[in-house]
Amino acid sequence: MQNRIDLLTRAMPEFGGRDTGIAKQVPVIGEGENSFGNTLTKAINEVSDARDRAGDLTQRFAAGENVELHQVMAAGEEAGLALDMMIELRNKMVEAYRSVIAMQS
Repeated sequence: MQNRIDLLTRAMPEFGGRDTGIAKQVPVIGEGENSFGNTLTKAINEVSDARDRAGDLTQRFAAGENVELHQVMAAGEEAGLALDMMIELRNKMVEAYRSVIAMQS
């Protein structure tokens, strides 16, 4: 199974494979539990968990288990909103990255 971070980085070709040297110039602040990387990883995992919950409820509902339709619909909407938020976060990160690169040129 692929790592969730790998899936996200493949979805963002702007960050893949180019070493611009920025990581060497910008110090990493807040390493450890409250670092930006860990916060981002938690957010990605929460989006994935919401999608998994929605899929599980949908399968259980389709199998005839005791799951209410409104629970299935709410879980699906929650997963969709979480994904939309993550996509917007990615777009803002790409925009910020491009701004930093443009300032260095």
